[in-house]
Amino acid sequence: MTTTLASLKEWVDSVAKLTEPDKVHWCDGSTAENERLVSKMLASGELLKLNHETYPDCYLHRSDPNDVARVEHLTFVCTANPDDAGPNNHWMEPAAAHEKIDALFAGAMKGRTLYVIPYCMGPIDSPFARLGVEITDSPYVVVNMRLMTRMGKDALARIEREGTFVKGLHSTGDLDPDKRFIMHFPEELSIKSIGSGYGGNALLGKKCHALRIASWQARQEGWLAEHMLIVGVENPQGETHYLACAFPSACGKTNLAMLIPPASQPGWKIWTLGDDIAWLHLDDDGQLRAINPEAGYFGVVPGTNAKTNKNAFDMIHHDTIYTNVGTTAENEPWWEDKKVGEPATDWKGNPYKAGNGAAAHPNSRFTVSAKQNPSYSTLAEAPDGVPLSAIVFGGRRRELAPLVYEARDWRHGVLMGAGVASETTAAATGEVGVVRRDPMAMKPFCGYNFADYWSHWLSFADRSKKLPRVFHVNWFRQDQDGRFLWPGFGENLRVLRWIIDRCDGRVGARETPIGFLPNASDIDTRDLELSENALESLLSVDIAQWQKEMAAVGEYLEGYGDRLPAELKDEQRRVLEALQS
Repeated sequence: MTTTLASLKEWVDSVAKLTEPDKVHWCDGSTAENERLVSKMLASGELLKLNHETYPDCYLHRSDPNDVARVEHLTFVCTANPDDAGPNNHWMEPAAAHEKIDALFAGAMKGRTLYVIPYCMGPIDSPFARLGVEITDSPYVVVNMRLMTRMGKDALARIEREGTFVKGLHSTGDLDPDKRFIMHFPEELSIKSIGSGYGGNALLGKKCHALRIASWQARQEGWLAEHMLIVGVENPQGETHYLACAFPSACGKTNLAMLIPPASQPGWKIWTLGDDIAWLHLDDDGQLRAINPEAGYFGVVPGTNAKTNKNAFDMIHHDTIYTNVGTTAENEPWWEDKKVGEPATDWKGNPYKAGNGAAAHPNSRFTVSAKQNPSYSTLAEAPDGVPLSAIVFGGRRRELAPLVYEARDWRHGVLMGAGVASETTAAATGEVGVVRRDPMAMKPFCGYNFADYWSHWLSFADRSKKLPRVFHVNWFRQDQDGRFLWPGFGENLRVLRWIIDRCDGRVGARETPIGFLPNASDIDTRDLELSENALESLLSVDIAQWQKEMAAVGEYLEGYGDRLPAELKDEQRRVLEALQS
């Protein structure tokens, strides 16, 4: 297999000349090809076969201990003008960046195979999908990209028809942390990554293409590339509303994407369209529609069990690639809070000993096809995507943010998203309660200046009168003793129901300076064991706290200088003045 597209062939030839591989293989995405690659990695030890009876077609990959996560300090956005990258990104001048990283690519694939991976982000026949080609020397990357994207012959055929694609060049290099860089060239629609085999650094279709490069493309072309889950909520009458939700890490994103309605909510169903990334486009009628550019999940394993996320737990029992988990004596994968089995071996392959650290790395992962999710929606393959009723932002705040509130309008919703923040927990750091701003949950992923990004968001108000309503949720309010006020997990459906009722105009709300809050009687709390006055606390607004919060949001926004859109600053000032009055 090769290509008829001259620009693609010339690029592959130039990379081969630079990296000097032993051979070049064009990936077709077939089952036979995947089986050959898996066999090759089993023979080399790159993959280990797990218990075939209890975890059929599941494999374990152990990465180098120095290569277990994204490396934001080594991730660069390389634009001609540093202000285009913005203070939210590390910047490097493009020519200097190419020279620096190409010196590391020189001869990097000697003794290895160069794999050419044509892929499509989004349904293969969707006008909203975008194309890419990743060159890599890692068979582990190939088998993961097959699960995460629409990869192979069909993608190549579309690339040859359209002639435009994102170029991604990757090599594991020698895994030296001092020779590790992930560089993005949005003006060239290209990515170069070397020195890491970890997913976010090596599966270039994911964060690198689908967020950093795509967010730049989206601004040029008039759409949005967002770090959002997409979920369908079906009521007992068979009507489905679609929500796109942006949450920073540790705020319940995956659990919400695969929420299972509790017994207290008979007749309700949840459909998962995506757990991590959403591309949003206006259709000809001004309706904002969403597609999930990914075809699989690259999820964090620790904490996943039959109670916290049964759908995720069930779907990773077959045809799954695990990375950096422990194993049991029965050769089953094991991770902290699995609730089943005991670890015998840790993620480094050493005998597990209690007190010597976690058996599974805290950032250990599973890669699996989205179609294995019991709540998978076939509309994930719909070319036109799904119409959004609401956009939901979320954070982790112990006291400040109510359980749920609604933005006054689109502009207020953009401010709400720009001010998204979470407080650190004891598990993450010794200092508890430190507020970290993560606008639209895009802080590590926006491929250009946040000020320009907010301007782009604001521009949608002039392009459509049918935009989704915007909400904010916070599952993490606590009482004075540190106990959570809201039960969370499946019971969060009760909050989604209020959001949908607002979208359909079925319930009113009380207006406050920060937005519209539910009337307590409009949140279904039947059969919930809420502590005394819990709902009142969950729906309260502490004016003094919010005055400080909005002042802090203003200071944060001012950090973006002259590029900060005046509309956003005016909106922040309006909310602050309403709080002060």
